[in-house]
Amino acid sequence: AGAGIQADLRVFEALDVHGCSAITALTAQNPDHILHIQPSSINQFTAELEAITGYYDVACIKTGMLYDQAHVDALIPFLQGKKVVVDPVLMASSGKLLFDESTAKAAYDMLIPHATLWTPNLDEAAFFLNTDINDAVEAATALVLRYRTPILLKGGHSQDQLLRDIFCDTTGHIAMFTHAKQALKHAAAHGTGCRLASAVAAYICHGNHTEDAIRQAQHWLQHELSQNIE
Repeated sequence: AGAGIQADLRVFEALDVHGCSAITALTAQNPDHILHIQPSSINQFTAELEAITGYYDVACIKTGMLYDQAHVDALIPFLQGKKVVVDPVLMASSGKLLFDESTAKAAYDMLIPHATLWTPNLDEAAFFLNTDINDAVEAATALVLRYRTPILLKGGHSQDQLLRDIFCDTTGHIAMFTHAKQALKHAAAHGTGCRLASAVAAYICHGNHTEDAIRQAQHWLQHELSQNIE
């Protein structure tokens, strides 16, 4: 229904990157509801990863919905030596959980240290910190200290009219990306987090350093969203 893999591949095509996909689960969904989730077998998922990495010179791996610990375990061996953008998709826009809550923290504790960048939203950050987010900069800093991995904390779930995405690296450097909240058509808002993380991965593929990739991805996404104002 336009999020997840479908959103990723549209972004990659728009930004002149050849995207390949390895599917952890199929979802039957629309912007309002997820009706059903069917996981891929580990054998199928692993075979797709082998098919891609065995043929293509992979410049960057971007993760989305990973479904469960077993799929994370299968993925990790393919990350060695690669640029990796981890988008920890734990919950759909409709509110449905997309990862087993009881194992999510343990699985991502293993995955996040392999990332070049990870891109939680405010709800996901609150889950990993086990507390409400009152200050996004403090939350981003705390997550960098915990995982020793650069973070882009996405502020799109904030109710404020001025949205802030916070980048923090392992040296303590912080950059804030601020933009006005746009009155988007309902369907256009579906998958915006996926699109931002995918755009960052695409600009990394083009050779940009992480912060520059984020800056260009932010500019591109805001322009795209501006075409879908109610």
